[in-house]
Amino acid sequence: MYKVIQKYLQWISVYILSGRLPPIPIHPLLRPLYFTDGFTVAHEPSDVNVFQVFDEITLRFKVKDFLVCCKGEKWQHKLSHQMGGAYGIVCSSVNRETNEKVAIKKIHNAFDNRIDALRTLRELKLLRHLRHENVIALKDVMVPIHRRSFKDVYLVYELMDTDLHQIIKSSQALTNDHCQYFLFQLLRGLKYLHSANILHRDLKPGNLLINANCDLKICDFGLARTRTTKDQFMTEYVVTRWYRAPELLLCCDNYGTSIDIWSVGCIFAELLGRKPLFPGTECLNQLRLIINILGSQREDDIEFIDNPKARKFIKSLPFSQGTSFNRLYPHAHPLAVDLLQKMLVFDPSKRISVIEALHHPYMSSLYDPRCDPVVTCPLDMDIDEDLGEEMIREMMWKEMLHYHPEVVANGNA
Repeated sequence: MYKVIQKYLQWISVYILSGRLPPIPIHPLLRPLYFTDGFTVAHEPSDVNVFQVFDEITLRFKVKDFLVCCKGEKWQHKLSHQMGGAYGIVCSSVNRETNEKVAIKKIHNAFDNRIDALRTLRELKLLRHLRHENVIALKDVMVPIHRRSFKDVYLVYELMDTDLHQIIKSSQALTNDHCQYFLFQLLRGLKYLHSANILHRDLKPGNLLINANCDLKICDFGLARTRTTKDQFMTEYVVTRWYRAPELLLCCDNYGTSIDIWSVGCIFAELLGRKPLFPGTECLNQLRLIINILGSQREDDIEFIDNPKARKFIKSLPFSQGTSFNRLYPHAHPLAVDLLQKMLVFDPSKRISVIEALHHPYMSSLYDPRCDPVVTCPLDMDIDEDLGEEMIREMMWKEMLHYHPEVVANGNA
């Protein structure tokens, strides 16, 4: 197999030197990579790209070594492309006992970066307590053989087909029904999170997973916090810039659930227009784009800005009449535009809440509050940001044991 890789590397060298690709015969060892097995994307041999071939071979070797350090043989693995998430590789898999299809995410050297390790721990702790149709389910966390020295972490999620970012940038037609249904599910999932006292803090199209039935699930809780957290986290990096609320851009200390609603508004606008609404290049440019669209704000609309320099900056911007959302999205349903306007309000205290959004007329044909679960006992489980590597590893181990009571029963904990 390594000789095969070497030969393909030689073809790459020819391309680099000449700018032309020589004919590439498909080696028998590689043929299984190019036909669908129910999990992976199918590739016809005639469409093979040499760089893609090499990437998939490399991924195959990683998958082969996927579970070397984990106990049990519960999962049967199949090659897959990376599916969401900012780090780690993902392998689709089948539960041998239930025949359930899942996605296994391997986080390699999970403790090399302490901030990333804290994000993983936070996701483990939160997802263990969350159960909702529109929130990704963490099915299992694999237990490593060595408690005090394991380096990699394996998370088992329900398997989804794609994410909203991929759908938006595709040529797939999106009707009003599509947009309405995606928004409805996002709001339902967010209502559940807010009822649990959780701010997601990183909602964006890439963190919304979709399957072939158009079911939507919120994922990636590495930046999430419970609202009881003290001021220590309020100035951290939160939310990808294009989806970041004005109060975050203006460094306001006391923000709340309205930051998630702003992100939802940006996502919905991107669904309607098939492009980001505020694609800022940096923080100040982001604020300028927002003012250009929403228009210059009245004095009472900027009272929430507690930083004098930030308030001065907003006042210094050239006057803008703003741009009508009806003009930006002329083909959108009028009620969709009305709801969008209520989500993208500069002053967070005047922004619509998730419950109000679900009761908006645009959602009336879909929303039934009687069939909408909430968390009756809000969560309070924030993590000390100063934890060291050994303590983070030990806390992850304890989280893993919640999925493996047999380890405790056998005295291996």
